[in-house]
Amino acid sequence: MEQKRFTKNDSGFICENCGFEVMPLGRTSRNHCPRCLCSKHVDVLPGDRACECGGLMKPVFAEPDPKKGYVITQKCQKCGAVTRNKAALSDGKGTLPDEQYDDTDFLIRLTVNRN
Repeated sequence: MEQKRFTKNDSGFICENCGFEVMPLGRTSRNHCPRCLCSKHVDVLPGDRACECGGLMKPVFAEPDPKKGYVITQKCQKCGAVTRNKAALSDGKGTLPDEQYDDTDFLIRLTVNRN
C-alpha cells in the first residue's frame, strides 16, 4: 500500500522554544514558529504526526528557492534528524497578522549560516 507523501495538518500551537502563539496558516501544514523558526520533531512525512521523537528542531540554514521562496533546513536537537521546510511567507492578501509569517530578516541571516 502506497503511503501519502503529505498530510494537511494546519493547526495552531504554542512554540516550545520561545512560547509564541502560532496560528494556523490557512493554506498548508504549519510546522514551525514564524518568530524563531523552530519546530517539534513529530512528522515522518509532512503532516502525518507519526514520529515519536518529539525533539526540538532548530533552524541551521535557509536557502532562497525561485519557486518556493525560502527553504529552511532544521536539525533535531534530540536525534539529529535533518529536515527541510518551505518558509511561510506573506501571501500579500493580509489574511494573517504580519507576525504570523516567517521572520524574513532571520531567514536572510540563515542563508549565510551553514552549521
